[in-house]
Amino acid sequence: MSDKLILTPAAEKFILHWGEMGSRWGISRSVAQIQSLLYVSERPLHADEIVTTLSLARSNVSTALRELQTWGLVRVVHLPGDRRDHFVTICDAWEMLQTVVAERKKREIDPIILLLRECLAEINFKGEHETLAVTRIRELLSFFDTAVDFYEQISSMPKAKLQKAMKLGRQLVKLLTNPSAKTKQKLQKKEK
Repeated sequence: MSDKLILTPAAEKFILHWGEMGSRWGISRSVAQIQSLLYVSERPLHADEIVTTLSLARSNVSTALRELQTWGLVRVVHLPGDRRDHFVTICDAWEMLQTVVAERKKREIDPIILLLRECLAEINFKGEHETLAVTRIRELLSFFDTAVDFYEQISSMPKAKLQKAMKLGRQLVKLLTNPSAKTKQKLQKKEK
């Protein structure tokens, strides 16, 4: 019996495209393809099925599965009567997005914020004057602090409310760019 899954043309197209997109987002093509295969799979898959279905090297699949587990996108499950590890991925698009954004923040944004704070602390310790570089570092830190604060507020919202807020996007932009006099007063009070 072959371990190769029979994929629909739509599933094959999705997996190939997701792999291409992954490489554009800084994720290896094989990692993205494995995650997308698990996403469209009707059941948990073991590594040999992934190897034969995607025609990847076993070592590549093992490395990719470990990376996906590190990201929190894939987990191991065990099936009765089978000693092999099987893998599943997050299938809720919102949960997947939140997982990726949280991991990207931890890996990319948090170190930048730490570095900027260290730079400013060093500048303050040495008593350096406010130069263009210092001003820009301070502005960049302020930007990241504001973005992280916004992210934390959004990420703590229940999924249903977040979906509703996103669907209100156009109305929210209109409200913020062309508010009524009463709304302007409320917004100005909240900004203070």
